Amino acid sequence: MKVKETKIKAKFQNVYESSKPKPTIFKNSFRAFWTGGLICVIGEIIFKTLIYLGQDKLQATAWETVIMIFLGALLTGIGIYDRIGDYAGAGSVVPITGFANSIVSPAIEFKKEGYVFGVASKMFTIAGPVLVYSISASVILGILYYIFRW
Repeated sequence: MKVKETKIKAKFQNVYESSKPKPTIFKNSFRAFWTGGLICVIGEIIFKTLIYLGQDKLQATAWETVIMIFLGALLTGIGIYDRIGDYAGAGSVVPITGFANSIVSPAIEFKKEGYVFGVASKMFTIAGPVLVYSISASVILGILYYIFRW
């Protein structure tokens, strides 16, 4: 029985290896690079426009972040950001618009379960662990900096 199972597994592995698509690393990397870069250029245009309109750098940075998160949430809500993500991969996840997408997508998906048990409880399923670990790391590093500063 073991010999037959081994032959079946080997045959399946051969079929699997021959039928799986070949990764297009260069094409995917290029798409991620230029799409992520375009998102960053849009953010820079917003920042420069805010500076031109009289905001100081600190306020312009805050407003730019708010505007980019809003744009990411809006594009997710109307279904465009999912297509951008399918095309660009990590190029659409890394900018702050990807953070907005990671919060809005589960909220939209679980809206049918109600606002409390659906939207509110599922909204941070993707972004929650990222927030927990980043806040924890910043607290730990802040304590270490305080202890070992010169």
